[in-house]
Amino acid sequence: MIEALLGLVPIYGLYIVGLATFLSCLAMPIPSSLIMLAAGAFIAAGDFSGPAVAGLALAGAVAGDQVGYAMGRAGSARLDRLKGKPAAMVRNARYMTERHGVSAVFLSRWLLSPLGPYVNLVTGAARMHWLRFTLSDLAGEAVWITLYLGAGYVFAGQIEAVADIAANFSGTLAAAVVAVGLGLWLRSDLRTERRQKREPQDSV
Repeated sequence: MIEALLGLVPIYGLYIVGLATFLSCLAMPIPSSLIMLAAGAFIAAGDFSGPAVAGLALAGAVAGDQVGYAMGRAGSARLDRLKGKPAAMVRNARYMTERHGVSAVFLSRWLLSPLGPYVNLVTGAARMHWLRFTLSDLAGEAVWITLYLGAGYVFAGQIEAVADIAANFSGTLAAAVVAVGLGLWLRSDLRTERRQKREPQDSV
């Protein structure tokens, strides 16, 4: 699987980098981090231009984030009708955004990247100021691109091992955030239910 994906990078070059970052920001199952690591390795080999790869990756990622933000603004009511894992991700993205604002946007670009597409939708639905969203988005995506291209460049001969480590770390961290967010949401729901039960008694 990893070798097949790595083989796409030299064939399609910079185009697949931009397309991968764009689609991954729309919650498509695209291994954009792996493709970025591979691109970093090709930069180290002299096959790609570092600024060109970074620029196209940033353009694709920011464009995808902007589409997600616009979708959130246009269809906020649809978020509450999601089911299963997407609903859980939206719930946690909403909690993060309500608690941390633009910091949630910044961190979900690189440290908590599995939540990124859902943070885009939630911030759009919440009508976060577009400029605040965009500046935080640009900063976070720049960190993500630098980290993964840099890792691919430095560990060009060990891409598969680095990809496994990065995927495991990101997945574990995202799962922890989802678990904590679900626990906090349940606690809040229980408090609301208890408060509603007490109110009729207080009014008697």
